[in-house]
Amino acid sequence: MLRAILRAGLAAGAIVAASAAFADDDVVNIGLILPMTGQAASTGKQEQAGAQLYLQQHGASVAGKKIALIIKDDGGAADVTKRLAQELIGNDKAKALMGFGLTPLALAVAPVATEAKVPEIVTAAATAMITEKSPYIVRTSFTLPQAAAPMAEWSLKNGIHKVVTFVTDYGPGNDAEKWFSDTFTKGGGTVVEQIRAPLKNPDFAPFLQRVKDDAPDAVFVFVPSGQGSAFMKQFAERGLDKSGIKLIGTGDVTDDDLLADIGDPALGAVTTHHYSVAHPSPENKAFVEAFKKANGGLRPNFMAVAAYDGMALVYGALEKTKGATDGDALIEAMKGASWISPRGPVSIDPQTRDIIQNIYVRKVEKVDGELYNVEFSTIEAVKDPFKAAKN
Repeated sequence: MLRAILRAGLAAGAIVAASAAFADDDVVNIGLILPMTGQAASTGKQEQAGAQLYLQQHGASVAGKKIALIIKDDGGAADVTKRLAQELIGNDKAKALMGFGLTPLALAVAPVATEAKVPEIVTAAATAMITEKSPYIVRTSFTLPQAAAPMAEWSLKNGIHKVVTFVTDYGPGNDAEKWFSDTFTKGGGTVVEQIRAPLKNPDFAPFLQRVKDDAPDAVFVFVPSGQGSAFMKQFAERGLDKSGIKLIGTGDVTDDDLLADIGDPALGAVTTHHYSVAHPSPENKAFVEAFKKANGGLRPNFMAVAAYDGMALVYGALEKTKGATDGDALIEAMKGASWISPRGPVSIDPQTRDIIQNIYVRKVEKVDGELYNVEFSTIEAVKDPFKAAKN
Protein backbone atom coordinates (compact mmCIF):
# COMPACT_ATOMS: atom_id res chain seq x y z
CA MET A 1 0.00 0.00 0.00
CA LEU A 2 2.85 2.36 0.82
CA ARG A 3 4.31 1.90 -2.65
CA ALA A 4 0.95 2.78 -4.17
CA ILE A 5 0.72 5.91 -2.01
CA LEU A 6 4.24 6.88 -3.03
CA ARG A 7 3.51 6.38 -6.72
CA ALA A 8 0.35 8.46 -6.41
CA GLY A 9 2.25 11.18 -4.60
CA LEU A 10 4.95 11.31 -7.25
CA ALA A 11 2.32 11.60 -9.94
CA ALA A 12 0.68 14.47 -8.08
CA GLY A 13 4.07 16.14 -7.77
CA ALA A 14 4.59 15.87 -11.52
CA ILE A 15 1.25 17.57 -12.16
CA VAL A 16 2.09 20.39 -9.80
CA ALA A 17 5.51 20.79 -11.40
CA ALA A 18 4.04 20.97 -14.88
CA SER A 19 1.50 23.61 -13.93
CA ALA A 20 4.20 25.69 -12.27
CA ALA A 21 6.09 25.99 -15.55
CA PHE A 22 3.67 28.78 -16.50
CA ALA A 23 4.60 30.84 -13.43
CA ASP A 24 4.28 34.59 -13.59
CA ASP A 25 4.54 37.46 -11.11
CA ASP A 26 1.30 36.40 -9.44
CA VAL A 27 2.60 32.87 -8.73
CA VAL A 28 4.99 31.95 -5.93
CA ASN A 29 6.79 28.73 -6.76
CA ILE A 30 8.05 26.72 -3.78
CA GLY A 31 10.63 24.07 -4.59
CA LEU A 32 10.24 20.96 -2.42
CA ILE A 33 13.41 18.84 -2.72
CA LEU A 34 13.09 15.43 -1.09
CA PRO A 35 14.46 11.87 -1.21
CA MET A 36 11.44 10.25 -2.83
CA THR A 37 13.44 7.13 -3.75
CA GLY A 38 16.28 5.30 -2.04
CA GLN A 39 16.99 4.57 1.62
CA ALA A 40 15.28 7.74 2.91
CA ALA A 41 12.16 7.49 0.73
CA SER A 42 9.84 7.32 3.74
CA THR A 43 10.99 10.84 4.65
CA GLY A 44 10.10 12.13 1.20
CA LYS A 45 6.72 10.41 1.22
CA GLN A 46 5.76 11.92 4.57
CA GLU A 47 7.05 15.40 3.76
CA GLN A 48 5.29 15.59 0.41
CA ALA A 49 2.03 14.50 2.01
CA GLY A 50 2.38 17.07 4.81
CA ALA A 51 3.07 19.97 2.46
CA GLN A 52 0.27 19.01 0.10
CA LEU A 53 -2.20 18.69 2.98
CA TYR A 54 -1.44 22.24 4.09
CA LEU A 55 -2.02 23.47 0.53
CA GLN A 56 -5.28 21.54 0.34
CA GLN A 57 -6.56 22.89 3.66
CA HIS A 58 -5.49 26.53 3.28
CA GLY A 59 -5.95 27.05 -0.43
CA ALA A 60 -3.43 27.71 -3.17
CA SER A 61 -3.31 31.48 -2.64
CA VAL A 62 -2.16 33.90 0.04
CA ALA A 63 -1.71 37.68 0.06
CA GLY A 64 -2.86 37.94 -3.53
CA LYS A 65 -0.38 35.33 -4.76
CA LYS A 66 -0.99 31.84 -6.11
CA ILE A 67 1.13 29.12 -4.51
CA ALA A 68 2.61 26.28 -6.55
CA LEU A 69 4.64 23.36 -5.16
CA ILE A 70 7.31 21.97 -7.45
CA ILE A 71 8.37 18.59 -6.08
CA LYS A 72 11.76 17.14 -7.00
CA ASP A 73 13.35 13.82 -6.07
CA ASP A 74 17.04 14.01 -5.15
CA GLY A 75 17.35 10.32 -4.27
CA GLY A 76 19.32 11.31 -1.18
CA ALA A 77 22.34 12.47 -3.23
CA ALA A 78 23.84 15.85 -2.26
CA ASP A 79 25.13 16.69 -5.75
CA VAL A 80 21.64 16.11 -7.15
CA THR A 81 20.09 18.25 -4.39
CA LYS A 82 22.37 21.16 -5.24
CA ARG A 83 21.68 20.89 -8.97
CA LEU A 84 17.93 20.75 -8.41
CA ALA A 85 18.08 23.82 -6.16
CA GLN A 86 19.97 25.74 -8.85
CA GLU A 87 17.44 24.68 -11.50
CA LEU A 88 14.47 25.59 -9.32
CA ILE A 89 15.84 29.06 -8.71
CA GLY A 90 17.21 29.66 -12.22
CA ASN A 91 14.54 28.04 -14.37
CA ASP A 92 11.42 27.96 -12.20
CA LYS A 93 12.08 31.25 -10.34
CA ALA A 94 11.36 29.53 -7.02
CA LYS A 95 10.99 32.04 -4.18
CA ALA A 96 11.60 29.47 -1.44
CA LEU A 97 13.14 26.02 -1.20
CA MET A 98 11.96 23.38 1.28
CA GLY A 99 12.74 19.82 2.29
CA PHE A 100 16.28 18.38 2.65
CA GLY A 101 15.88 14.91 4.09
CA LEU A 102 19.44 14.54 5.36
CA THR A 103 22.09 16.94 6.67
CA PRO A 104 24.45 16.65 3.66
CA LEU A 105 21.56 17.61 1.38
CA ALA A 106 20.71 20.73 3.38
CA LEU A 107 24.38 21.77 3.52
CA ALA A 108 24.79 21.33 -0.25
CA VAL A 109 22.13 23.98 -0.88
CA ALA A 110 23.38 26.53 1.68
CA PRO A 111 25.74 28.40 -0.73
CA VAL A 112 23.04 28.36 -3.42
CA ALA A 113 20.52 29.95 -1.06
CA THR A 114 23.06 32.56 0.03
CA GLU A 115 24.06 33.56 -3.48
CA ALA A 116 20.47 33.72 -4.76
CA LYS A 117 19.08 35.23 -1.52
CA VAL A 118 16.30 32.64 -1.49
CA PRO A 119 15.00 31.17 1.81
CA GLU A 120 16.00 27.54 2.43
CA ILE A 121 13.46 26.02 4.83
CA VAL A 122 14.85 22.85 6.39
CA THR A 123 11.95 20.55 7.23
CA ALA A 124 13.92 17.38 8.00
CA ALA A 125 17.71 17.58 8.53
CA ALA A 126 18.52 18.01 12.23
CA THR A 127 22.26 18.69 12.71
CA ALA A 128 22.44 21.75 14.93
CA MET A 129 24.93 23.81 12.92
CA ILE A 130 22.95 23.80 9.64
CA THR A 131 21.35 27.23 10.16
CA GLU A 132 24.82 28.74 10.67
CA LYS A 133 25.81 27.91 7.10
CA SER A 134 23.61 30.58 5.51
CA PRO A 135 21.62 33.59 6.75
CA TYR A 136 18.82 32.36 4.46
CA ILE A 137 18.27 29.03 6.25
CA VAL A 138 15.26 28.61 8.57
CA ARG A 139 14.34 25.29 10.23
CA THR A 140 10.90 23.88 11.09
CA SER A 141 12.02 20.35 12.01
CA PHE A 142 14.17 20.08 15.15
CA THR A 143 17.79 19.75 16.24
CA LEU A 144 19.24 16.63 17.81
CA PRO A 145 20.53 18.55 20.86
CA GLN A 146 16.91 19.67 21.48
CA ALA A 147 15.84 16.03 21.84
CA ALA A 148 19.01 14.34 23.19
CA ALA A 149 19.78 16.57 26.19
CA PRO A 150 16.28 16.17 27.73
CA MET A 151 16.61 12.38 27.35
CA ALA A 152 19.77 12.45 29.48
CA GLU A 153 18.07 14.59 32.11
CA TRP A 154 15.08 12.22 32.30
CA SER A 155 17.36 9.18 32.54
CA LEU A 156 19.30 10.57 35.48
CA LYS A 157 16.06 11.18 37.37
CA ASN A 158 14.72 7.69 36.67
CA GLY A 159 17.33 5.25 37.91
CA ILE A 160 19.51 5.00 34.81
CA HIS A 161 23.18 5.41 35.75
CA LYS A 162 25.17 3.39 33.17
CA VAL A 163 24.51 3.81 29.43
CA VAL A 164 25.92 2.75 26.06
CA THR A 165 25.27 5.25 23.25
CA PHE A 166 24.53 3.89 19.77
CA VAL A 167 24.24 6.38 16.91
CA THR A 168 24.47 6.57 13.15
CA ASP A 169 27.82 8.05 12.18
CA TYR A 170 26.97 11.38 10.55
CA GLY A 171 26.10 14.90 11.71
CA PRO A 172 22.84 14.29 13.60
CA GLY A 173 24.15 11.11 15.20
CA ASN A 174 27.30 12.87 16.36
CA ASP A 175 25.13 15.68 17.81
CA ALA A 176 22.92 13.16 19.59
CA GLU A 177 25.90 11.31 21.05
CA LYS A 178 27.61 14.48 22.26
CA TRP A 179 24.61 16.16 23.83
CA PHE A 180 23.30 13.05 25.51
CA SER A 181 26.73 12.01 26.77
CA ASP A 182 27.80 15.45 27.98
CA THR A 183 24.52 16.07 29.80
CA PHE A 184 24.47 12.56 31.27
CA THR A 185 28.05 12.57 32.56
CA LYS A 186 27.77 16.09 33.99
CA GLY A 187 24.79 14.82 35.98
CA GLY A 188 26.81 11.93 37.41
CA GLY A 189 26.02 9.16 34.92
CA THR A 190 28.54 6.89 33.20
CA VAL A 191 28.78 6.29 29.46
CA VAL A 192 30.30 2.81 29.17
CA GLU A 193 30.87 2.86 25.42
CA GLN A 194 30.06 5.05 22.42
CA ILE A 195 29.18 3.03 19.31
CA ARG A 196 28.75 4.48 15.81
CA ALA A 197 27.22 2.62 12.86
CA PRO A 198 27.56 3.59 9.17
CA LEU A 199 24.76 5.63 7.57
CA LYS A 200 24.36 3.47 4.48
CA ASN A 201 23.15 -0.12 4.67
CA PRO A 202 24.05 -0.74 8.32
CA ASP A 203 24.07 -4.20 9.85
CA PHE A 204 23.17 -3.49 13.44
CA ALA A 205 23.71 -7.03 14.79
CA PRO A 206 27.45 -6.93 15.62
CA PHE A 207 27.06 -3.55 17.31
CA LEU A 208 24.11 -4.79 19.35
CA GLN A 209 26.17 -7.73 20.58
CA ARG A 210 28.65 -5.20 21.99
CA VAL A 211 25.77 -3.47 23.77
CA LYS A 212 24.64 -6.77 25.25
CA ASP A 213 28.18 -7.59 26.41
CA ASP A 214 28.53 -4.17 28.07
CA ALA A 215 25.37 -4.86 30.14
CA PRO A 216 24.40 -1.21 30.74
CA ASP A 217 21.22 -0.01 32.43
CA ALA A 218 20.11 1.37 29.05
CA VAL A 219 21.20 1.94 25.46
CA PHE A 220 20.65 5.44 24.07
CA VAL A 221 19.85 5.27 20.35
CA PHE A 222 19.75 7.61 17.41
CA VAL A 223 19.13 6.27 13.91
CA PRO A 224 17.64 8.35 11.08
CA SER A 225 13.97 8.18 10.25
CA GLY A 226 13.34 5.01 8.24
CA GLN A 227 15.99 2.83 9.94
CA GLY A 228 14.19 2.35 13.26
CA SER A 229 12.35 -0.78 12.13
CA ALA A 230 15.53 -2.66 11.20
CA PHE A 231 17.23 -1.57 14.41
CA MET A 232 14.38 -2.59 16.68
CA LYS A 233 13.93 -5.98 15.01
CA GLN A 234 17.63 -6.79 15.43
CA PHE A 235 17.44 -5.48 19.01
CA ALA A 236 14.81 -8.16 19.67
CA GLU A 237 16.59 -10.86 17.66
CA ARG A 238 19.67 -10.41 19.85
CA GLY A 239 17.53 -10.77 22.95
CA LEU A 240 18.17 -7.26 24.22
CA ASP A 241 14.44 -6.62 24.68
CA LYS A 242 14.42 -9.36 27.36
CA SER A 243 17.87 -8.66 28.81
CA GLY A 244 16.84 -5.89 31.20
CA ILE A 245 18.63 -3.28 29.10
CA LYS A 246 16.22 -0.36 28.64
CA LEU A 247 15.93 1.29 25.25
CA ILE A 248 15.97 5.10 25.32
CA GLY A 249 16.62 7.62 22.58
CA THR A 250 15.34 10.38 20.38
CA GLY A 251 12.03 9.80 18.65
CA ASP A 252 13.46 8.79 15.28
CA VAL A 253 13.94 5.18 16.45
CA THR A 254 10.23 4.75 17.26
CA ASP A 255 9.00 6.72 14.24
CA ASP A 256 5.17 6.79 14.13
CA ASP A 257 5.30 5.78 10.47
CA LEU A 258 7.10 2.52 11.34
CA LEU A 259 5.69 1.44 14.71
CA ALA A 260 3.21 -1.02 13.23
CA ASP A 261 6.03 -2.65 11.26
CA ILE A 262 8.33 -2.77 14.31
CA GLY A 263 5.69 -4.44 16.45
CA ASP A 264 5.97 -5.51 20.07
CA PRO A 265 9.79 -5.18 20.35
CA ALA A 266 9.15 -1.41 20.57
CA LEU A 267 6.95 -1.71 23.66
CA GLY A 268 8.39 0.15 26.64
CA ALA A 269 10.91 2.22 24.67
CA VAL A 270 11.18 5.73 26.13
CA THR A 271 12.10 8.61 23.85
CA THR A 272 12.17 12.39 23.81
CA HIS A 273 10.82 14.13 20.73
CA HIS A 274 8.75 17.05 19.50
CA TYR A 275 5.86 15.15 17.92
CA SER A 276 3.75 12.04 18.36
CA VAL A 277 0.73 11.09 16.30
CA ALA A 278 -0.91 10.52 19.71
CA HIS A 279 -0.30 14.12 20.85
CA PRO A 280 -3.63 14.94 22.58
CA SER A 281 -4.40 18.40 21.21
CA PRO A 282 -7.46 19.31 19.11
CA GLU A 283 -5.16 20.69 16.41
CA ASN A 284 -3.31 17.39 16.16
CA LYS A 285 -6.45 15.26 16.20
CA ALA A 286 -7.80 17.28 13.26
CA PHE A 287 -4.43 17.06 11.47
CA VAL A 288 -4.15 13.29 11.89
CA GLU A 289 -7.71 12.71 10.71
CA ALA A 290 -7.21 14.86 7.60
CA PHE A 291 -3.80 13.35 6.84
CA LYS A 292 -5.10 9.79 7.03
CA LYS A 293 -8.10 10.66 4.87
CA ALA A 294 -5.85 12.23 2.21
CA ASN A 295 -3.27 9.42 2.24
CA GLY A 296 -5.13 6.13 2.34
CA GLY A 297 -4.99 5.71 6.11
CA LEU A 298 -1.26 6.43 6.41
CA ARG A 299 -0.16 7.77 9.80
CA PRO A 300 1.65 11.13 9.78
CA ASN A 301 5.03 11.30 11.48
CA PHE A 302 7.31 14.13 12.60
CA MET A 303 8.54 14.65 9.03
CA ALA A 304 4.99 15.28 7.79
CA VAL A 305 4.40 17.84 10.55
CA ALA A 306 7.66 19.67 9.77
CA ALA A 307 6.70 20.07 6.11
CA TYR A 308 3.16 21.11 7.07
CA ASP A 309 4.70 23.77 9.32
CA GLY A 310 7.18 24.75 6.61
CA MET A 311 4.22 25.69 4.46
CA ALA A 312 2.63 27.54 7.40
CA LEU A 313 5.85 29.54 7.76
CA VAL A 314 5.86 30.54 4.07
CA TYR A 315 2.19 31.51 4.16
CA GLY A 316 2.69 33.56 7.31
CA ALA A 317 5.72 35.33 5.85
CA LEU A 318 3.87 36.22 2.65
CA GLU A 319 1.01 37.66 4.71
CA LYS A 320 3.51 39.85 6.60
CA THR A 321 5.21 41.05 3.41
CA LYS A 322 1.80 41.57 1.72
CA GLY A 323 2.86 39.24 -1.06
CA ALA A 324 6.38 40.59 -1.58
CA THR A 325 8.77 37.74 -2.42
CA ASP A 326 12.13 39.40 -1.93
CA GLY A 327 14.31 36.90 -0.06
CA ASP A 328 15.52 39.34 2.58
CA ALA A 329 11.97 40.47 3.31
CA LEU A 330 10.74 36.88 3.60
CA ILE A 331 13.54 35.88 5.98
CA GLU A 332 12.88 38.89 8.20
CA ALA A 333 9.18 38.03 8.25
CA MET A 334 10.01 34.47 9.30
CA LYS A 335 12.15 35.52 12.26
CA GLY A 336 10.06 35.47 15.42
CA ALA A 337 7.05 33.93 13.68
CA SER A 338 4.82 31.90 16.00
CA TRP A 339 1.80 29.66 15.53
CA ILE A 340 -0.01 26.63 16.93
CA SER A 341 1.22 23.52 15.16
CA PRO A 342 -0.19 19.99 15.41
CA ARG A 343 2.84 19.37 17.66
CA GLY A 344 1.95 22.28 19.98
CA PRO A 345 3.05 25.94 20.19
CA VAL A 346 6.09 26.76 18.03
CA SER A 347 8.09 29.84 17.08
CA ILE A 348 11.19 30.74 15.09
CA ASP A 349 14.10 31.99 17.18
CA PRO A 350 14.93 35.40 15.62
CA GLN A 351 18.62 35.03 16.51
CA THR A 352 19.28 31.49 15.25
CA ARG A 353 16.37 30.89 12.84
CA ASP A 354 15.79 27.52 14.52
CA ILE A 355 12.45 26.36 15.82
CA ILE A 356 11.53 26.71 19.50
CA GLN A 357 9.13 23.95 20.56
CA ASN A 358 8.00 21.61 23.29
CA ILE A 359 9.89 18.36 23.78
CA TYR A 360 7.81 15.45 25.04
CA VAL A 361 8.90 12.36 26.98
CA ARG A 362 7.02 9.38 25.50
CA LYS A 363 6.73 5.63 26.02
CA VAL A 364 5.65 3.10 23.40
CA GLU A 365 2.38 1.56 24.56
CA LYS A 366 -0.40 -0.45 22.99
CA VAL A 367 -3.66 1.51 22.74
CA ASP A 368 -6.74 -0.21 21.27
CA GLY A 369 -4.47 -2.83 19.73
CA GLU A 370 -2.09 -0.34 18.06
CA LEU A 371 1.33 0.95 19.10
CA TYR A 372 1.75 4.64 19.91
CA ASN A 373 4.34 6.96 21.43
CA VAL A 374 2.28 8.04 24.44
CA GLU A 375 3.45 11.35 25.93
CA PHE A 376 3.72 11.53 29.71
CA SER A 377 5.85 14.62 30.36
CA THR A 378 6.50 17.96 28.63
CA ILE A 379 9.53 20.26 28.56
CA GLU A 380 8.16 23.56 27.27
CA ALA A 381 9.64 25.99 24.72
CA VAL A 382 12.99 24.26 24.19
CA LYS A 383 15.59 26.21 22.21
CA ASP A 384 18.47 24.52 20.43
CA PRO A 385 21.01 24.08 23.27
CA PHE A 386 23.95 23.94 20.84
CA LYS A 387 23.50 27.57 19.86
CA ALA A 388 22.36 28.61 23.33
CA ALA A 389 25.68 27.31 24.68
CA LYS A 390 27.61 29.39 22.12
CA ASN A 391 25.79 32.65 22.84
